[in-house]
Amino acid sequence: MHTEQQSACRVSVIIPTLNAGPEIHILLEKLKQQTIQPHEIIVIDSESTDGTPQASEKAGAKVITVRRSEFDHGGTRNMAAEAAEGNILLFMTQDAEPLDEHMIEKLVSPLLAKDKVVYAYARQCARPGADVLEKLARQYNYPEQSQVKSFEHVNQMGIKTFFCSNVCAAIRKDTFEAMGKFQAPVIFNEDLFMSARCILSGFKVAYCAEALVYHSHRYTIVQQLRRYFDNGVSMSCNSWMLPYSGVGKAGSGLVKQQLKALLNSRRWLHIPRLIIESGAKLIGYKLGIHFRRLPSFIRRKLSMHSRILDRYIEQNGV
Repeated sequence: MHTEQQSACRVSVIIPTLNAGPEIHILLEKLKQQTIQPHEIIVIDSESTDGTPQASEKAGAKVITVRRSEFDHGGTRNMAAEAAEGNILLFMTQDAEPLDEHMIEKLVSPLLAKDKVVYAYARQCARPGADVLEKLARQYNYPEQSQVKSFEHVNQMGIKTFFCSNVCAAIRKDTFEAMGKFQAPVIFNEDLFMSARCILSGFKVAYCAEALVYHSHRYTIVQQLRRYFDNGVSMSCNSWMLPYSGVGKAGSGLVKQQLKALLNSRRWLHIPRLIIESGAKLIGYKLGIHFRRLPSFIRRKLSMHSRILDRYIEQNGV
């Protein structure tokens, strides 16, 4: 990256937190070691009780507090973005970790160098010790080759054209504001919807395979069902996305690759879990799509974010 580009690049890193634990120390230290230093790090905390705000402040971050009952994936990030001074907003989650000191440099490079690229997201690598299905999922969703996506990819890729992840993603602040900021309240997919609005407005979104972060989960079958229920709810509440929604095709592509890899490596014992997990995701998604037909107490049981769901229903009269 040229020196003049670096000087024009003021990156505000935004991290929503809730009881982040010792991982927040690692993340903040890794951010301070980057070749492009953050202009500022903003931690927006949802009333943590484990000392996360104090530790973040001690490490030099600006801390904003939001009530836990008022948290939502879009509105909370919008609040932090309003306080940001940088011209590039870099959204991260508390459980992400840069693999090296070039992550920010690689991630913001296409925003500065390529015409009409306004949003970019990093490659997520499963942490050491992650289970085989999680590793295969990360490899499928975050391949080794970078890509710049635009509207011309929609016919071939469907909704995958708009895929983006705020686990680690950067967006030009002027574009962020022009696109109306993140949807709020939103229960899931605030990054996908922003990416879609950018692409449908004629801009481009970059997947940066050279910008690397560790990020993976150990979700149970029930947690997967609930996550995909929230996914379905968010898609159902955004009917403008449904024409592009090849969720079944995207999901089946992942399952096919996972099954093939398990067969090739003779990991037979993982196949039953793959089948059960895939079924739970599909059932959760379908229930989420039709959440309006479900009694309110069932919706709350199924959602991982029932407070956000209740707020959305109240504001939109669903």
